[in-house]
Amino acid sequence: MAEEFVSAKVKGDRVVLFLKPSCPYCVMAQEVLSKYSFKAGHLELVDISGREDVSEIQDYFLNTTGARTVPRVFIGEQCIGGGTDIAGLDESGKLEGMLQSMGALQ
Repeated sequence: MAEEFVSAKVKGDRVVLFLKPSCPYCVMAQEVLSKYSFKAGHLELVDISGREDVSEIQDYFLNTTGARTVPRVFIGEQCIGGGTDIAGLDESGKLEGMLQSMGALQ
């Protein structure tokens, strides 16, 4: 079920942020992404905190991305990491290029 849930969200032309609202690194990732003007439907924030299968989802993240923690940020179908990872990509200027190349920005 966790694999199906995550796979249904992660698409080749979207950015998906799996998060828990109380997590400071999730807030950091949201703040980074909020600086960009995404086309409609190209950014999805997925709160997993209230789900019954949250533990299974995080186990699936561990198996597929190497980390169980949130946030998990997917650009297209590739996980680029968590809050500090996306902040680093933003600071280096690489994030904007990644988002433009996939056609996610207005």
